[in-house]
Amino acid sequence: MKNTISQLFNICFFLLVLSCNNETADVNNNENSNPHGPILAAKKPQYHLTGEWKKYWHDGNAEITTYRLKQSRYGEIHEGNFTNIFVTEDFSKLAQVKLDDPSAAGSDKISILKLNQAVKFVTGIYPYSLMLSVFSPVDINNYPHAIKITASAQEWCGIAFFQLNNRNNRYLIEQRSYFENESDQDISMEPVILEDECWNIIRMDPLELPQGDHLVLPGALYLRLSHKKISAVRAKLTLVTNDSNYIYTAAFASLNRRLNITIEKKFPYKILEWDDSFPGTDGKLLTSSATLNKTMRIAYWKKHNTTDKKIRAELGLPIDTQ
Repeated sequence: MKNTISQLFNICFFLLVLSCNNETADVNNNENSNPHGPILAAKKPQYHLTGEWKKYWHDGNAEITTYRLKQSRYGEIHEGNFTNIFVTEDFSKLAQVKLDDPSAAGSDKISILKLNQAVKFVTGIYPYSLMLSVFSPVDINNYPHAIKITASAQEWCGIAFFQLNNRNNRYLIEQRSYFENESDQDISMEPVILEDECWNIIRMDPLELPQGDHLVLPGALYLRLSHKKISAVRAKLTLVTNDSNYIYTAAFASLNRRLNITIEKKFPYKILEWDDSFPGTDGKLLTSSATLNKTMRIAYWKKHNTTDKKIRAELGLPIDTQ
């Protein structure tokens, strides 16, 4: 009798343990499958930044590089100014904005390389002012895509705006435009390679650039000027090298477009020039290009007095205009 009771007790205890284990497994599976759960923590080893990279990019300055621009528009080439401003910042992973107090942000803080790209040119009587901002985590092992992209265009016809937020493994895109066929749009799409993030990857290490045949979301400013639909298209991405430079090419066959970026082979991998060939709204194939003019490392946000205007001349920019 005692043996029978002991056997029954053991069986019940085994079933109880098995039930608890199954319940725990179900809870874990449900938690992992929740599509609206929190952003996953970094899983891979952090991307290794060399001491040379850290010394250059964390010295308290931004890098400003000006280029001589030849911009295709309305079937002609227009001269202008093209400026790249690169700087590292502490960013909020959740709000996706620059942190006011990084020391208090805890695990929400992420280090990013920011590009502000300013494009200025005049067509006939009226000016164009375009700007692109790209925010890329420097830990590209765990965060291979830009966390945020914004772009805007101002000219006498009106204003257009674009924003992409990378959240929960989706790209959430807003477009606001004064053109009827574009108007206001809110788009959600699966992550693909972003043309605009490649500018930042170049400055990390050109050998990290994506290569091969891929789906790519074309650059926000290209989409703005060409009035193309916001959608990913196939592109062939290649990186070739010579004695002193890399040349990165994105060829979009369906758009009849080819972008070439020439990069200095040695650190800090300066962008020396680029050219971008594609048909205008009139169907005429023209090539925009930019050639390096001046580079300066400076904390530009501290140079806002009238006496600082002379620095614009040193950069090869007009003193009294944008």
